[in-house]
Amino acid sequence: MNRIENIFLKRTTKAGQWEKCLGWAFRLTTYLIILFAVLIFGEIFIKGGKQVFKTTPPFVEVDFLIEAPETLHVFEHEGEEHRLGNSEYQVFIQSDKSNPISNHSTYVYSAGGIFPCIVGTILLVVGAIVIALFLGIMSAIYLSEYSKQGAFIDSIRLGIVNLSGVPSIVFGLFGYALFVQFFGWNVSLMAGWFTLAFMVLPIVITASEESLRAVPMGFREASLALGATKWQSIRSVVLPYATPGILTSSILGITRIAGETAPIMFTAAYVVRDELPWQVERLSDFFFQGVMALPYHIYVLAAKIPQSEYTSGTQYGTCFVFLVVVLTISLASILLRAHIRKNLKW
Repeated sequence: MNRIENIFLKRTTKAGQWEKCLGWAFRLTTYLIILFAVLIFGEIFIKGGKQVFKTTPPFVEVDFLIEAPETLHVFEHEGEEHRLGNSEYQVFIQSDKSNPISNHSTYVYSAGGIFPCIVGTILLVVGAIVIALFLGIMSAIYLSEYSKQGAFIDSIRLGIVNLSGVPSIVFGLFGYALFVQFFGWNVSLMAGWFTLAFMVLPIVITASEESLRAVPMGFREASLALGATKWQSIRSVVLPYATPGILTSSILGITRIAGETAPIMFTAAYVVRDELPWQVERLSDFFFQGVMALPYHIYVLAAKIPQSEYTSGTQYGTCFVFLVVVLTISLASILLRAHIRKNLKW
């Protein structure tokens, strides 16, 4: 007697086995990427956290966050090893001249803090993203709302998309030639702002235009039918609903602006600057001065100073603070986007 085959039983086929293997390959690749990210960022957060936090009150190395970088002096005095920043070292030498020091070695930028670098990074990010959003939204409104669609506009869009793939070092050289040399702004905040803004403009324009075009055409038609002008319709109806998408592009821009080193090393950043940005004689001097910045400081620490037991703490601590600053600025943009999106209902 022949057995009746149950058509509901799950049968194994070669295609099914291949599909299962393919799924595992995708899954393992994803997990592998996450594993590498966890290892890299985990090492930075663990070793950098030791530089920024401590186990005794106030539990934060305040001096590391509020002081300027200094040279680290490592030496032996009366049989004991001392590690002092330059200011403390000068006081120590003046206070005890009777007993000479021995095995003296120095490590630049490995003592003190990174406060001027934090201030410079925040100023560069905020100024560049404001310029990029202003210019990018203006261009996106033209391309989406006012331009006559055709081959010419399509070629402009293609050019903007291709600009996003240009290496950052090219934007740095462009900014140096145009803003530093031709306009005579020298190495300054203004030159850095505009260079970084031009670098992220393709991202901002593309994302903003897509956000504007995602707003239903019926909203515009209803506004125009009520007697509003085209600009009034865009300003009052289209832009509010496109704002969450535009803020998304700003988040992408912030992360790229904050992390780039090549553009600012030609246009805005100094290795060391004795005065803070607001310590100027005239208000206009604020815009035409160079600043210290965390990405450039990390580059100098990593490229110019060998890693050792005396320098690794500052290197990891600077990377840790840099990641926290970028995450904080990005989180603020995400919260603002969520707040605006919560108040909008289609």
